Amino acid sequence: MSPTHRLFTALLVLLLAGCSTLSVRERRDAADLALAARSTEVGCREGVDCAVDSPLLALGHAAVAASTPEAPRHEVVLLDRGQDSLLARLHLIRAARTSIELQMFIFDKDDSGVLVLEELLAAARRGVKVRVLLDQLYGLPDPNLQASLAGHHANFELRLYNPTFDEAKTQKLQYAAGILCCFMKFNQRMHTKLVLVDGVAGITGGRNIQDRYFDWAEGYNYRDRDILVMGPVAKAMAANFDAFWDYERSRPAEELKDVAERLHRNGGPPPSWLFDPERPPPAPRVTAMRDEAGDGAAVMARMEPLRLAVGRVDFFADLPEKHGGELRAEEDASLAMHDLVESTQDELVIQTPYLVLSREARKVFRGLQKRAAKPAVWVSTNSLAATDAFPVYAMSHKYKRLYLRELGFRIFEYKPYPTDAPINVAATGVLGEERAAHLPMFGSGSSGSSSGPVPLKRAGIRVGLHAKSLVVDGSIGVVGSHNFDPRSDNLNTESMVVVHDPQFAGALLASIRRDMTPENAWLIAPQEKPPVLSGLNYSLGKLSEKLPIFDIWPFPYATSYELVPGCNPIPPGQPGFYDCYEDVGAFPEVDLPLKTVYTRILTAFGAGLVPIL
Repeated sequence: MSPTHRLFTALLVLLLAGCSTLSVRERRDAADLALAARSTEVGCREGVDCAVDSPLLALGHAAVAASTPEAPRHEVVLLDRGQDSLLARLHLIRAARTSIELQMFIFDKDDSGVLVLEELLAAARRGVKVRVLLDQLYGLPDPNLQASLAGHHANFELRLYNPTFDEAKTQKLQYAAGILCCFMKFNQRMHTKLVLVDGVAGITGGRNIQDRYFDWAEGYNYRDRDILVMGPVAKAMAANFDAFWDYERSRPAEELKDVAERLHRNGGPPPSWLFDPERPPPAPRVTAMRDEAGDGAAVMARMEPLRLAVGRVDFFADLPEKHGGELRAEEDASLAMHDLVESTQDELVIQTPYLVLSREARKVFRGLQKRAAKPAVWVSTNSLAATDAFPVYAMSHKYKRLYLRELGFRIFEYKPYPTDAPINVAATGVLGEERAAHLPMFGSGSSGSSSGPVPLKRAGIRVGLHAKSLVVDGSIGVVGSHNFDPRSDNLNTESMVVVHDPQFAGALLASIRRDMTPENAWLIAPQEKPPVLSGLNYSLGKLSEKLPIFDIWPFPYATSYELVPGCNPIPPGQPGFYDCYEDVGAFPEVDLPLKTVYTRILTAFGAGLVPIL
């Protein structure tokens, strides 16, 4: 960076930092106001917000009691459905007796977010120690709300991870300044997701606290996956949470500048819409979910068909020192992930929303292909029509030849309107003539910008893949937050649960296979060879792919295929494949002019961004 640029950046940062009018002493006094305002009263209203009996949580205590270091016992529940995952979280929070730790990347103020937040506050008021750690960029970015929460109760603590400009809310100019002045630190995010109750039961996986993760969004919902694990591995989850909680980048909300300003201005915690007695009543679905979460027997009955008793379960998670330079970025969760992939003997099944591989990951997969007995590698990922990350998909599209030809992947791209998906359509709220008629996002994407889903040719309940899982040799199942991409390796902190049990691995495999069926996904395979100059076409395409900026060759190696009705699935390369599969183009369902050119342009701009995608 030139001296002029450095000076400009420094001035911009100083300008942004100077927005606070409080002195250091005034900020310290503001924090003291929040601490002094915290209620110490403990109590609850029977049948309203008191702790409920939980057969589910009892399984966690029983598993811990029955375990030994040599013979651990765990209970696990695979949470494929968003409504099940929200219910499990709320019920465990309602059942907590001693402690709740919540660690999250995104925590929104929509229906699900407010519902979870209210249950956390109710738990604190009845005597449960509640600690909430949110990544600063997307964790309740409302300084007034945070100021109010900071002074609510002595049993409730809120901290924000990595507030780059020492504030709860990042302004638009601060995003630009973050890139200019402190790119690496600004991009080091806490991507971990965890809800841990009473030190015996934890939920982790791909879901954040936001409506679209629980089938409650009207325009676009995620097909995601979590795991509820109960037993001694929860101790490792607690230790990892404590490491983040105590790390220097985790800041109490009341110490942040914009939060302190509101505390100072109001002489204590300011009024908040969350505690407004005149606030409109919650939506019927919120009331119904809250009521169901309070019925331990009903929750247990709903989770029982999904429950498995297993033995060994491991929890691998990055430590915050990954962001401080004390640990190599590829250690911990990423290292465990690479070791699992390398251990594959026969078959590896991966599900990731973003098929962008780091150089290290490519080396691992190339190593698998060099073996005399090459393991099969199946990949479930997003199509352009389903993804909400256009630039990331552009990079995935650029390297399809590499993935198919050199790494041996069999790729299935998720459809935006899957026929058979674990999505509760009724819960989205878009059904019915009156609702559908007033939904501008119903069945369509954004205007085709580089962020958000793209426009589609037809309407429907739109779904994008967000699950991060893998199955190794049908015997080990992994559910976590790691996207198997460079950002997860190098910038984000990630976590994952590894279950060493064939029955669980089989259930997870069936779940991923479901997303790869012709009803739910397009098969990605090489295009039929042209009758002449096929070798030249391949060579020129490969050369174009290796260009550092533009991928200019207009004849892509691969395309999307739809199974012809009446045909059975056939592997690419087998006789009769092109008779049973219809070429539906590189970007089926997408309603954009010059789609290929658009994607190539994004690829050109994104080529240098692979490490942070």
